[in-house]
Amino acid sequence: MKLLTGLRGYTVIWAGQLVGVLGSSVTRFALPLWVWQETQSATAMAYMGLFTMLPLLLFSPVAGALVDRWSGHLKRVMMISDATNFLSGVALLLLLSTGQLALGWIYALMAVQALAEAFQWPSYSLASTLMLPKEQYQRASAMQGTVLSVAGIAAPLLGALLYAQVGLIRIVELDLICAAVALLALLPVFVPRPPRSETGQQAQGSLWKEAAYGFRFIASHPSLLALQGVFLLGNLLHNLFYALHAPMILARTGSDAKALAAVEMAGGVSALVAGLALSAWGGPKRRISGVLVGWMISLFGVLIMGLGRDVPLWMLGAVVGALAGPLTNSSNQAIWQVKTPPDVQGKVFAARRVIAWGAAPLATLIAGPLADRVLNPGMLPGGALASTFGPLVGTGPGAGISLLGVFVGVFGLVVMGLMFTVRRVRDVETIVPDFDAPALEPEPAGAPVAGLDARPQP
Repeated sequence: MKLLTGLRGYTVIWAGQLVGVLGSSVTRFALPLWVWQETQSATAMAYMGLFTMLPLLLFSPVAGALVDRWSGHLKRVMMISDATNFLSGVALLLLLSTGQLALGWIYALMAVQALAEAFQWPSYSLASTLMLPKEQYQRASAMQGTVLSVAGIAAPLLGALLYAQVGLIRIVELDLICAAVALLALLPVFVPRPPRSETGQQAQGSLWKEAAYGFRFIASHPSLLALQGVFLLGNLLHNLFYALHAPMILARTGSDAKALAAVEMAGGVSALVAGLALSAWGGPKRRISGVLVGWMISLFGVLIMGLGRDVPLWMLGAVVGALAGPLTNSSNQAIWQVKTPPDVQGKVFAARRVIAWGAAPLATLIAGPLADRVLNPGMLPGGALASTFGPLVGTGPGAGISLLGVFVGVFGLVVMGLMFTVRRVRDVETIVPDFDAPALEPEPAGAPVAGLDARPQP
């Protein structure tokens, strides 16, 4: 059988991922319900994100270097990462079936899945670079965003329904079937080898040297480093609130899983509509505008969520915030794909993730105790904060997390608006040349190169 490549091959991979991510998302919706039911602790739920994020960030540079080393067999790397997720699901099913599931096991399995994800994201990103022309990069990224959007719609509905009707065991069994479909979808696809570049040859060396190369590449382009700084700050603020948005809703609705599902589904529908529109449109020509405007819209959604006291307003906040996700992420991904030589994208994209998400574990680590020990007690009737902020967000269980959302939203909107005044961020697409751009002729001594930042580049 002739293997598929190009857009047809990528679409097959995309379809497999759609099924696989849907199954895993249903499980990831249901697991926090189990944890909340067992512990009633915002900290325990927030730490689920910590045990996903921390291993991912620590291992990503090594995984990125290995993806580039093994890029001649990229499909095999993709299949191994998918198979690891499948096996972790098998372990979860066995623990449930024998009555041995505990919080520590959940954290451990989430860490294993994070290690698989450390390989999965750079390998799938590189595959799209190799299989598609660069004019299709932003559209492909938007298509990938629709995978998360469909999961965001269906997973809360299925998760809440199945958790109530058949329990966590049947949800995990469904997840395993979906994971198998994603794995099998890779079989009929051909992923080309990346062309070798001078940059890629310079990056070769020991594993540790190659793992560090992505950071050196980004540091050598201050505009790209500044762009990642935007995502570092945005993700820090986003995670401060979204690590706790589920316990906020559950606390303020008397542990109503249907209310949480409604909010999650509203965000999923919004992101799906935005992703489909971007897939058809292709995205803005000036991609950095898509990044910054997207972040501002997303943080405005956080502000609405914080101000909300009932499901309809939380749903509105989720709709507004999720509307921007595909725009922000597809615009950013397209910038990086055209600026980074394909044979070093594994290393560079892994470093991107570490920088952009570096503060997220700290945010998750802070958010739970901050809510449980300071904000939520302070926003109870008669609490230290209730008289000042009660008229804004109300009082009672979960009101402290709402207050955090207001602070995050306002501060984030101001900062992202100011990014339009920073030249290294605003003009990143002209300051940094495309990886396949022809070399520029040397300029006379003392004259700046047209279109490039005239300031010294480290």
